[in-house]
Amino acid sequence: MGHAAEVPLVIVACGSYSPITYLHLRMFEMAKDWVVEDGRFELMGCYFSPVSDAYNKPGLASWHHRVAMCERGVAQSSDIMVDPWEASRKAYQRTTLVLDHFEYEINTVRDGVALAAHKGARESDAPSPRRRVRIMLLAGGDLIQSFAVPNLWAKADLDAILGNFGCIIIERTGSDVHDFLLSNDHLHRHRRHVFVVKQFIHNDISSTKIRLFVQRGMSIKFLLPDQVIDYIEAHALYRK
Repeated sequence: MGHAAEVPLVIVACGSYSPITYLHLRMFEMAKDWVVEDGRFELMGCYFSPVSDAYNKPGLASWHHRVAMCERGVAQSSDIMVDPWEASRKAYQRTTLVLDHFEYEINTVRDGVALAAHKGARESDAPSPRRRVRIMLLAGGDLIQSFAVPNLWAKADLDAILGNFGCIIIERTGSDVHDFLLSNDHLHRHRRHVFVVKQFIHNDISSTKIRLFVQRGMSIKFLLPDQVIDYIEAHALYRK
């Protein structure tokens, strides 16, 4: 870690990723730009966390296929990774449990991150002090708006996600997340832990459309990484 004044940060994006697209990858890039511009955090890493097969969503490829596609999608990135823990579970994992998993692995098992040694420090000096890493959820505006759907989210989970961790929201063109933050009680209560990132270039690539294109025999070139396209073709995914 480079700067003691900045809070170390790990960003986690949960989703189906069936398949991963350039929009999913761009969300992390927009979040990274925001981290630099904001100045309060130092980014330690970014993780895709695909859902388990128990999510049982139409068009959901098997978890090992989705993890493999995500791994191929991030192959050219030095700081975006894929965590298979959620995907490999037999039961569906609520978002708060996924964030708890990252909290445990990074801050309990690994004991956070070490602060950079001060200039002039010798090898014999005491080990650098360690610092807790902030875990945040990365989400699109559509997921945030689902927080207002009755009985879809447990109130305790919303309080944990927004209060204990925080959320970076990528605002889609034409939507007004700030207005929604004002009108929703849970989001307004935790508004200081909710960070909205404007999407300046409209991008509405969706996994649903990708699957439909494959079914119809249409080209998906330049909508997702070539390595992912090759994997879809090699395993005959989404043909029916």
